[in-house]
Amino acid sequence: MGNTKTQLRFFSVPEWQKEEKYLREQHKNGWAFVRVSGLGVYHFEKCVPQDVVYQLDYNADSTKQPNEYIQLFRDCGWEYLQNYAGYSYFRKAACEMGETEEGIFCDDASRLDMMKRVFVGRMTPLLIIFLSLIIPQMFIQSHSQFPESRAVFIFYCVLFAVYVIAFIQFGVRYWKFYRSVHK
Repeated sequence: MGNTKTQLRFFSVPEWQKEEKYLREQHKNGWAFVRVSGLGVYHFEKCVPQDVVYQLDYNADSTKQPNEYIQLFRDCGWEYLQNYAGYSYFRKAACEMGETEEGIFCDDASRLDMMKRVFVGRMTPLLIIFLSLIIPQMFIQSHSQFPESRAVFIFYCVLFAVYVIAFIQFGVRYWKFYRSVHK
């Protein structure tokens, strides 16, 4: 068996917690995360199985002052791994975390702030595409007389459903977390 492996996995925009859990489980099974590339291509190296916490931070501005941004987390003991599609990847051995330390976020307000950054950085462009392309095309194709318009209409209906599911999924997660912070 080789010392490296590659896996194809897809996590939607609001599923960064599932991605963190996936990376942690891989490390527990002896595969240290190296990087993600392409559309969900995860690269791992063989390692000693260990409980390592992986954390993602969405901060599109992190590339403007990368040294200061990375140093902020290093000062707290987090190892910086990479920046990919606006997300910065960090890890830290679970045994090095204090009893009250939850991760790279010190409180719920910081987590909520990250969710707002995800919305602005990821969901807003999707919303613009949805409103300016998908809905108008569905309307145009539904009223078109060309034979291939039916297939194109079905394609846009599928896109419509995918986008609505993504919006609802993110909205529900955001709302639940928002309500838990503002009790």
